Amino acid sequence: MGDPVLRGAPDGRGHPRVNERLRELVAPAHTAVVTQELQGAVVGPNAGLAALAEEARREALPNIARLLPAARAAGVPVVHCLVQRRPDGLGSNHNARLFAIGRSGVDIAPGSPGATLLEEFGPEPSDLVLRRWHGLGPMGGTDLDAILRNLGVSTVVAVGVSLNVAIPNLVMDAVNAAYRVALPRDAVAGIPADYGAAIIDNTLSLLSTITTTDELVEAWKK
Repeated sequence: MGDPVLRGAPDGRGHPRVNERLRELVAPAHTAVVTQELQGAVVGPNAGLAALAEEARREALPNIARLLPAARAAGVPVVHCLVQRRPDGLGSNHNARLFAIGRSGVDIAPGSPGATLLEEFGPEPSDLVLRRWHGLGPMGGTDLDAILRNLGVSTVVAVGVSLNVAIPNLVMDAVNAAYRVALPRDAVAGIPADYGAAIIDNTLSLLSTITTTDELVEAWKK
């Protein structure tokens, strides 16, 4: 699903032809890529939820690794949003089953591998890294909103995990804050995979422009 008007037919070389509406939506002058929880404890080799990490490595992570250099080369800011937690849990949430992951032997203490961005995603000197202590997403747990506004951003490209909770939270918070959102469906992941696809098709397509990594890379070519 998504906005079919934004999708063009392949060109003569088999590459996606990017509609001008998509190119305008994600123009570098007003766009930022926001990555969600691309860190060791979530999608690394020793992730707390192995099934999610495995699904993310299947498609989303390789595509994000292609997308970020294209964004940087085009002058699109990249903002990495990570979650961390003190060993004693002070100041972090305890009010939902999801937060038990922070108490199950998965270390997301500040500076730990679990709380650190995976090396293949940076951070590069031009990237921003925001860390939150609480909540389900970065818009309410960090200064993301203020930072995006200071950058002149009106479109957010959301990538990362998970389609179960954090990505819908980020998309909805961004829309509530008056941003436009582009969601590359092959650069996000959730479990089971068919549930993630259903979330995109039946919910996030109503709130964002569903696109792909290839279409965004093409749109950002100079």
